Amino acid sequence: MGKITGFKEYPQQDRSYAPVNERVVHFHEFIIPLDQETLKIQGSRCMDCGVPFCHDGPQGGCPVNNLIPDWNDLVYRGYWQDALDTLHSTNNLPEITGRICPAPCQESCTLNLIDNPVTIKTIECEIVDTGFAKGWVKPEPAPHKTGKKVAVVGSGPAGMSAAQQLARVGHEVILFEKESRIGGLMRFGIPDFKLEKQLIDRRMEQMAAEGVEFRTDTHIGVDIPAKQLLEEFDAIALTGGSEQPRDLPIPGRDLKGVYFAMDFLKANTKWVQGIHGKDNVIWAKDKDVVVIGGGDTGSDCIGTSTRHGAKSITQLEIMPKPPEKEDKLLVWPDWPNKMRTSTSQEEGCERLFSVATKEFIGDDEGNLKAVKCIKVDWSQDEKGQWQMTEIEGSEFEIKADIATLAMGFVHPVHEGMLDELGVQLDPRGNVKGETEGENAYATSMKKVFAAGDMRRGQSLVVWAIREGRQCAHAIDKYLMGATSLPR
Repeated sequence: MGKITGFKEYPQQDRSYAPVNERVVHFHEFIIPLDQETLKIQGSRCMDCGVPFCHDGPQGGCPVNNLIPDWNDLVYRGYWQDALDTLHSTNNLPEITGRICPAPCQESCTLNLIDNPVTIKTIECEIVDTGFAKGWVKPEPAPHKTGKKVAVVGSGPAGMSAAQQLARVGHEVILFEKESRIGGLMRFGIPDFKLEKQLIDRRMEQMAAEGVEFRTDTHIGVDIPAKQLLEEFDAIALTGGSEQPRDLPIPGRDLKGVYFAMDFLKANTKWVQGIHGKDNVIWAKDKDVVVIGGGDTGSDCIGTSTRHGAKSITQLEIMPKPPEKEDKLLVWPDWPNKMRTSTSQEEGCERLFSVATKEFIGDDEGNLKAVKCIKVDWSQDEKGQWQMTEIEGSEFEIKADIATLAMGFVHPVHEGMLDELGVQLDPRGNVKGETEGENAYATSMKKVFAAGDMRRGQSLVVWAIREGRQCAHAIDKYLMGATSLPR
């Protein structure tokens, strides 16, 4: 805990953002951090709450079980390097979670019962940024090699976390990535204005010094047969993403101008990062844009379109508008359903709720020109299940030159690696595997493990880190008979 009366003495303060008119003209991060003296005071607000729900794990709080009260107290007392060590003890990528995690820890903070939580995410971000700036983040190579080889397939947060943990206990680790650079969807799926990619590069430098070998432009199941890995490695971790997007099979789906959101975003981020030129970008400049889907991916489409100079942006959400404020006595400390406005939505767009998309309307040349929609109503049946009905006579059209489908992802891509390996899938199409017991993170195939979105489906970066670390624990135990790696 921090100061015993700190939460009563000091008001909550959090980092801010550059003004909208300044930040929408570039693709750089626009967070304005707090100074360290202010953050020491914010750390002091961490109270002696008895049960620290903020790091309580899968039922609420932080999935990686960050020791939040501990490093809040260390920041308050000025022990920043100790705070960094404590933070790294549970989280391999705090510079990522400190920026893009939605912070379930803060929703679970006891002070959030009065809408005044400790600014945990901001403190976390400053701890690790200070650590890099001061040169405290150093490689931790294993003192002895085990002679075991592990292939990690997929270099997102689950893959990077698993690879680093396995290298630190002496295994020879090769991290395979089908794209030209390491990072998975952190690299190309998340816009640079939310996450600048030198953050990934500097963590890679540490991992390389610890013995991780990176192999990019290597698509397992395409460039290299998946079964070749079974012959060459003692264990394999499948840590790719849930990349099969949810489609919208309605009339006009094949019109020019209708894109999966990730195709739209990746084309732009690859241009921003110098992978390809402007001709490969799906430009929204001076166009009417409709974003179908109200989540983070849809929000990223909004921010990207704004920076292109779109004429108008409309976001459609099939679900009803959430309440402005949750009933804390009903939902706390769990993640609440409530109205949230992202920085991209704040920059300018029209948000429509309880709206279903019925048809894409095109011109004579096959180009999208409008989206036909209908309003819907949600009600509960006698079993308490929510049912959607269309409201008769509520059809309307929205002018559109571009429509992005940002309705989530259904499961990992099966074609190629997964089909070749023949691993068992769960009913949702993810690689089947449990998280507890003797066979934790093991698949139906000997020496093949799975973690992150590959196993659990589309989820948060913090869940991917948790599963990558726990998968590394399971693999080390499988290879060595015991393990010193934490779960």
